[in-house]
Amino acid sequence: MSYKSRTAWNGAEAASDHVGTSASSVPAVVPREIRETISVLIVDDEYTLRESCASLLTTEGFKVAVTGRSEEAIDLMRRRSFDIILSDLYLPEITGMELLAVAQEHSPDSIFIIMTGNPSVESNIEGLRSGAWDYLPKPFSASHLQIVMGRAAHAIVVAKESRAGKDKDRKGGAKAGAAQEVGILGVSPGLKRAIDLAERVASTDASVFLTGESGTGKEMFASFIHRLSRRSSRAFVPLNCAAIPESLLESEMFGHVEGAFTGAIRDKQGLLEIAHGGTLFLDEITEMPSSIQAKLLRVIQDGVLRKVGSTKTDAVVNVRFIAATNADPLKMVADGVLRRDLHYRLRVVPIHLPPLRERLEDIPILAQEFIRVFWDRHRGHEEAPPPELSEDSWKALLVRPWPGNVRELRNVIEHLTVLADPGSLIEPDSIPFIEEEPGSLDGTFSFRQVVRGADYHTARDRVLAEFERDYLEYVVSEANGNISDAARLAGVDRTTLYRLMEKHGTSRKHLIDPAAS
Repeated sequence: MSYKSRTAWNGAEAASDHVGTSASSVPAVVPREIRETISVLIVDDEYTLRESCASLLTTEGFKVAVTGRSEEAIDLMRRRSFDIILSDLYLPEITGMELLAVAQEHSPDSIFIIMTGNPSVESNIEGLRSGAWDYLPKPFSASHLQIVMGRAAHAIVVAKESRAGKDKDRKGGAKAGAAQEVGILGVSPGLKRAIDLAERVASTDASVFLTGESGTGKEMFASFIHRLSRRSSRAFVPLNCAAIPESLLESEMFGHVEGAFTGAIRDKQGLLEIAHGGTLFLDEITEMPSSIQAKLLRVIQDGVLRKVGSTKTDAVVNVRFIAATNADPLKMVADGVLRRDLHYRLRVVPIHLPPLRERLEDIPILAQEFIRVFWDRHRGHEEAPPPELSEDSWKALLVRPWPGNVRELRNVIEHLTVLADPGSLIEPDSIPFIEEEPGSLDGTFSFRQVVRGADYHTARDRVLAEFERDYLEYVVSEANGNISDAARLAGVDRTTLYRLMEKHGTSRKHLIDPAAS
């Protein structure tokens, strides 16, 4: 056995050192009868390594073909399709990246996994961006190979289920336009670029990193990508990292075992397990504590999950990750807020969502659709025509900077639709813009603008909402971001503050620095 072979293949006896459990105890992702239907091609010029891999995978039930020559691998791919292709990155005649391009041409549904003895961040990112499903850094253990192949097999099963469901939908007349179905509307160049990129990446399992200001529709885009993916028949699980107290976030994500902490009276399944086979959307990822980031990185790399309070590997999960933030992720990495290695893993395909002020041509499209939706929802029983915006009102919408983006526009239009008379013409003085004007109630919002056109109860609710948001900003800022101290200053418990933060869609960072939102 050559040195390269010995170092690339550690054997099953090293499994427990690599993943914290024996190979036999790693949970099977798919049953053996399904693995027996999955074809695998192994391409590596080192005889011992490829035969060792083939022997293990054949024992696992996979249908395995092997070759040490890239020309033979290309010929095999042209003559038949493989579900999974496991290839070395550096082959004598061509590179694994070139082989990946051939695979994408002749077998676009195949999962391509790269084996590499030089697992640099740059080469890994390049491979994943080019369409590789994952990579195995050499040396790897038998258990690591089992885990990666198990996850790949599960992805194959999910993809087949998804294709079957889509075929059924087409026969039954499925709706067209997945973007419109989740509420993504517009014709602006910036939005179209984001939609095009989302459509292109959706069919892969590559991690996506969404950036954009608050209210630009990051969760809608995550849902859109999931709907177009081969995981669409499985769960889409959103998690707002800023809305859950730090002490609870780890348990929410990873689950916990009975007795892990006070109040843990039974085992609990975490959101990572719930998202198994589907997509986990990590909103406001920069709000995740660094200790939990490190634990999440392990799951992304190996698919191995350990619950809070557990001393063993509890599950192997297969999850597609979509992360989002309204901050500058590179600055967050430089400031030590976001782990650099986690950022590399999650930011395989970055997509930026433009603010509404850069999408002026989309405002009429969005406003008309919101009028239709909210009239049907709130006033449809009246069987009367919906209101319309006057020419001056359209001008007012187009010159508005929209700091709250699409979310703010949606709220404004809902307010107008609820209060307008059927078939009436809405004038600008009815539009409830919240401005920062002199003479306001507390210097941050205009009392008259907030209550304009509203009855007593509606006006009271609006003013209370503004007060809650501003008081949160004040009390958290006074406590320098310490939620426990802020709760003591406010005379309430921490749960109440967290509930208010979630209600107003904000986070500790944005309360301390409002410009960040």
